[in-house]
This record gives sequence, structure tokens and C-alpha cells, in this order.
Amino acid sequence: MNRTSTTRRGLLLATAALPFAALAQKTAAPRVLVEVWKDPNCGCCGDWVKHLQDQGFATRLNDTGNNAMRAKLGIPANLGSCHTALVGGYAVEGHVPAREIRRLLREKPQAVGLTVPGMPVGSPGMDGPAYGNRRDPYDVLLVLKDGSTRVFASYNKA
Repeated sequence: MNRTSTTRRGLLLATAALPFAALAQKTAAPRVLVEVWKDPNCGCCGDWVKHLQDQGFATRLNDTGNNAMRAKLGIPANLGSCHTALVGGYAVEGHVPAREIRRLLREKPQAVGLTVPGMPVGSPGMDGPAYGNRRDPYDVLLVLKDGSTRVFASYNKA
């Protein structure tokens, strides 16, 4: 077989596959949208959003601050952080790992949502080069409808 017929065969096969590639794109599950409220000058919020995007979430940003949205969604102020999000009807406050958001959406607990209070070093968005290899332990808390919490996941515990 000569090089020309090999190239022609490859081109024909690739052309024949195009409709199937387009069909696969159309039938792929849509990415879950996470809408985020944050301060426009906060770098770690942007890093957390990038973490979500890298993990397959779609994002919509509101650079208007997050205090009003945190209150509206029912996250108590003492559980606050630097950004607030809404996904699948749940509030997500702070540097919650994408893995736990997926779990929340899969398990669908009767709850307000998830929070990682404060800004623990080593959590998604607080884990860039500026922090070295430091990883402080932290909990992801499930916020229940009465404002109480329970540990949903723990990270970096010894």
C-alpha cells in the first residue's frame, strides 16, 4: 500500500467519524453551573473558581461581594468565608472542594449547603505557590436548615 492511499483512507475515516463526534458533543451531560458571589479584588476566590472549572463545573461570577447573598441563602455569618456560591439549590460557602460539591449533589441531604469557614491554607484556592506546601487541617461542614452543622468531610487530619 502506498503512502497516498494510506493518507486517503485516514482522511475518509476521519470524515466519516465527524457526525458521530458532533452527536457525542450534543449528548454529553451538561456541566453543572455554580454561580459565585465574590469580591472583585480577591485572588483566592478566583483560584477557587479555577479549581471548580478544572473539575468540570461551569461557573458564573458576580463580583459584587458575598455578604448579602450569604445571608439570603441562609449561611450563618459565623460560618462565612470570602465567597458564596449557589449550585443545585444549595449554598456553598468558602473553599469547599469540588469533590464534596459533587457528593452534596449526589446525596441531596435536607440542608442549606456546605461551608469551609474562614480561609484554611491548603483548601482549594488557598493552595497556590504563595502558601508553599503548607496544608492546615480543616472540615467541610454541612449546614442544616436550623443553622446547626455536622462534619461532612475532613481534610489533612493527622
